[in-house]
Amino acid sequence: MKLEEIIEFIDEKVPKSLALDFDEIGFKKEYDLTEDIDSIKIYMDLLPEDDGLYEKTLIITHHPPLFVPKTPTYTVHSNWDIVDGGANEALADALNLEVRDYFDEKTKIGRVCNADYTFIELKKTILTNFDDVRIVNELDDGKIIRKVGIISGFGLKNPEYIRLAKNKNLNLLISGDLCQETAILAKNLGMTLIDLNHHESEVPGLYKLEKLLSELQINTEVIDKKPIQKLTV
Repeated sequence: MKLEEIIEFIDEKVPKSLALDFDEIGFKKEYDLTEDIDSIKIYMDLLPEDDGLYEKTLIITHHPPLFVPKTPTYTVHSNWDIVDGGANEALADALNLEVRDYFDEKTKIGRVCNADYTFIELKKTILTNFDDVRIVNELDDGKIIRKVGIISGFGLKNPEYIRLAKNKNLNLLISGDLCQETAILAKNLGMTLIDLNHHESEVPGLYKLEKLLSELQINTEVIDKKPIQKLTV
């Protein structure tokens, strides 16, 4: 299949017009759109060491590369977070939550989800699917959870999102990138936060994108390389 045909398919399913104004999506340079493509590799982050490894391959990244790749590399970032059926729905599926609305109605970032679990049941689901989970304001195990906010990726570093979760009367907010400032804010507001970490909260979205691209009937693979490793001796 021609590179141009694949890009047309992606742009139809994940419109570039959905992306936030400041976001860097698409190609970082011009590539030969008539090139034949035999495979697609999906990365969260493309590093220089991974560039140039493949022939007749399109690389799709979620985060914009910090260099200009030699291999054709196309980024779907905030438009994949925002589009219905994208990264946030993938995260909801991984948490067994039912999407009911947008978290931030202005940007359509994040989702508000229905739940009907005790807190310990939700914890078990989270810990079955995610490692290295952190929490602010842990709830009683028997607490019934009805409304959950989720944001794929960066949500817990934004103080406005913590306030918005409180204003929406959510039982808790699940995302990544928890920092000291937002943890203290949540303690003051009595808002429960669960940090899955940025990378892990977006991994379900990579596999959802792989499933979407399967319609093209091209060999497609997720390359899940974690940028942060645990220190060992």
